Amino acid sequence: MALARQDGSRPAAAPRVVVVDDDEQLRGALRAALQDAGLVVIAEADNGRDAIDLAAHFRPDVMIMDIVMANIDGLSATHQIVERAPSVRILLFTGSDDLDLGMVGLRAGAAGHLVKGVPVSDIVAAVQRMVAGEPVVGPDLTWRLIESLRGLPVGGIGVRPVRSKLTPREWEVLDLLCAGMTVDQISDELVLARDTVRTHVKRLLRKLGAHSQAEAISIANGIRATFAATGRDA
Repeated sequence: MALARQDGSRPAAAPRVVVVDDDEQLRGALRAALQDAGLVVIAEADNGRDAIDLAAHFRPDVMIMDIVMANIDGLSATHQIVERAPSVRILLFTGSDDLDLGMVGLRAGAAGHLVKGVPVSDIVAAVQRMVAGEPVVGPDLTWRLIESLRGLPVGGIGVRPVRSKLTPREWEVLDLLCAGMTVDQISDELVLARDTVRTHVKRLLRKLGAHSQAEAISIANGIRATFAATGRDA
């Protein structure tokens, strides 16, 4: 039970973290460093399937997620966690400095990306920044993001507002609808069951207040045009 301070207020709860990596020694080092910094490691996992279950059960503030793991990889797990528990911020922790892999991770819904080998203190600082609401992206990956943004078509496909009723996956489906893809093509592109894609389409139509895919595309184009031009949500 949290005790009240002398002024009558209650201390803020310590940020809660889940560490997901198949290297037990690394998990132990991260747990010790995070807890020394006043963060609470509430759970650990060594595979993506358990990570998904832990995110749904605990709704931690931050998950540190390895990418290469057995069972379900970190990218697939990130996709599912962000869809089911969008408040959970995921810091991808990868042994590769491949910027394209980092881009895929951010597109999957991660809010941060670090390459293994950085000092443990940098990881702790990254988690603290993410708890405070900041993304954590290195300078090389930031430049890659800028280059990809500059390469977007004039219509703005791929641009997504900061605040939106749609989940990242729903925006992904909507982007592909805007690109002219059918449900079957989207299913193949995203490696999703066709019924799952149809469910996403129904949900995004409802959230946008659209009565057809064509109307949803029109609304999305208007939202993106406003955001791309002004940096503000419509």
